[in-house]
Amino acid sequence: MLQPTPGRTRLVVFDLDGTLIDSTGDLAAAVNRTLARVAPGTAGLALSVVRRLVGNGARVLVERSLREAGVSASVDDTLAIFQDCYRSCLLDTTRLYAGVAEGIALLDDCSLAVLTNKSGDMSRTILAGLGIADRFARIYGGSDLPAPKPDPAGLRLVMHDLYAAPEETVLVGDLPVDVQTGRAACVWTVGVTYGFDPDGLARSVPDRLVSDLRELKGALP
Repeated sequence: MLQPTPGRTRLVVFDLDGTLIDSTGDLAAAVNRTLARVAPGTAGLALSVVRRLVGNGARVLVERSLREAGVSASVDDTLAIFQDCYRSCLLDTTRLYAGVAEGIALLDDCSLAVLTNKSGDMSRTILAGLGIADRFARIYGGSDLPAPKPDPAGLRLVMHDLYAAPEETVLVGDLPVDVQTGRAACVWTVGVTYGFDPDGLARSVPDRLVSDLRELKGALP
């Protein structure tokens, strides 16, 4: 673990799905609409199954979903269909997790950013629709980055853009990939326990764990 220096944090970078927003319902709807188009008659995947498959971006979700459904199809071709399906339901059921709006409001002395493997334009649309896009100095998605998480290039780009050193930066996420990204960039990591993979997150041992973003300010170094 990194050793904290009290009061050092200038930049807080958030993951999106499973950290700021609960998007499971819309992702599941898009997955099942995609399967219906690619392989008509295929049984849809349960919400709990899709929740387990989420992580590491849309391509990985599509690949895992095809495998779970037993469908043999081109991942690249299916990805294009999924993006079309998902774009049509981005905000049907997606909501901020409880405490998110209040938690980020407490961080008024820090620069804030979002770093996600979800497409950048979709991420910005979702956060604008939920009324908090203007709280972030940068919202970067997979389509904006040289490489997806856990490659640290995206996080380093955010730090460069917002003039923050690694020792002044905290990455907040819900998955092991977020912890891996933070470690690769030598930044402090905070895990949220309400996200998509709390067990995997705990095993990855972030520097701090919080159960509600209203606890985040008190967990920052």
